Amino acid sequence: MSPIPDLPGEVVPRNSEFDVWLRNHVAGLCNLGHDRFPGSQPVSFSIKDLDRLENNDYWVCEKSDGVRVLFVLLTNLDTNEQLTCIVDRHNTYRKLTGLYFPHFEQPQMPLRSTILDAELVVDVDPRTKKETLRMLCFDCLVVDNQNVMARTLDKRYYRLKEWFHKPYARMMQDHPHMAASQPFDIQVKDVNLSYHLDKVFGVDIPNLQHGNDGLIYTPVSTPYVPGTDPNILKWKPPSENSIDFKLVLRFPPLPGQRNQPDLRAKPIFALHVWCGGDGAKANYEPYDVMHVDDEEWESLKASGEQIDDRIVEVHWDPVGENWRMMRFRDDKPHGNHRSVVENIIQSIADGVEKEALLARSLAIKNAWKARHGQPSQPQLPPQPTAPPPPYSHNPNPYVQAPPPKAMGPPPLQLRYGPLAPSPWSKVAGPTVVAGMNR
Repeated sequence: MSPIPDLPGEVVPRNSEFDVWLRNHVAGLCNLGHDRFPGSQPVSFSIKDLDRLENNDYWVCEKSDGVRVLFVLLTNLDTNEQLTCIVDRHNTYRKLTGLYFPHFEQPQMPLRSTILDAELVVDVDPRTKKETLRMLCFDCLVVDNQNVMARTLDKRYYRLKEWFHKPYARMMQDHPHMAASQPFDIQVKDVNLSYHLDKVFGVDIPNLQHGNDGLIYTPVSTPYVPGTDPNILKWKPPSENSIDFKLVLRFPPLPGQRNQPDLRAKPIFALHVWCGGDGAKANYEPYDVMHVDDEEWESLKASGEQIDDRIVEVHWDPVGENWRMMRFRDDKPHGNHRSVVENIIQSIADGVEKEALLARSLAIKNAWKARHGQPSQPQLPPQPTAPPPPYSHNPNPYVQAPPPKAMGPPPLQLRYGPLAPSPWSKVAGPTVVAGMNR
């Protein structure tokens, strides 16, 4: 699993005059009636979405394991000065230095205000082990002071490459000394037609220098939609689908003192689901518990990190029939909303394996060509294949694990629902107990 990169730049203080101006200016460029994070969010892929891929034009790319950001370039047309920032999902702005972007038609002039959708990843050279912070751009909301959110994906992607990245790449090639001042390398993410999965799985993903977290399918004909976009599909192998909850430690009472928590005992690891709201008004409800074995608990204590009241990414272990921890997600302001959690759980139960995606590729290709008046490819008769293995947490989901003796997926009966109220939903007592931060 890839490390989560540290975000570069100088943090703009929340609710400062500069922060308010930035958020309002970005909202105005995006034609939004609010100043919240304007990025779009996908929904989880399920078996019914195979029909959607066959009936509509989609592009597909690998889903990078990094930090989602928006890149904001604001150009003062009076002075030609450029201000650059990245914006995370907390809607926190970080001011960057050392960047300049020339105009695509007049390189001696600056590119005007631009807002891009991107992912920050840490690429590791397999030979030298050198780490490179890289911004992978995959969509745009505004380019050269023009709002393109209503345009189709192919036109947005064209402007991203031709108007934004190509002039910048040419400038960097002509002036290589500028590389030292860049906060990160900038690239445009490769995309493929939805039926080219053999290339994505066989070429793109194996050659990545950063972690992969599945696939993203984006419709070609729909506009850019801020917030949750039900048309953008996030695919993972069912065993790799994960959910973000807030982790809350619940300690048992001291023997003979039921009103006092035993802070030296192993707690219950409660998972709370976000039900909306922000800041002090954020509403979380108990949802389920996470299994942590004794060795993992000792490791968590030894880390010295705060454990309670953090966003944690978990996956479902069908063998133990419980949630297991993957990592903390401090880059996310909240866990997944309850409605998203229900959708992800449904995706785990109705998930689509890699083999099913590949098997549908020819039908998707023929349907695509039929829509565009191109000749289709004959469908070959299906070849007998062994049934897929039951769901498991495979550390490399793109390498098929050997089938176990007992075939067929086990029933997926998830234990979730409200927990009994507890006076210790948050850890009370001293800041450090037995050498462990609360």
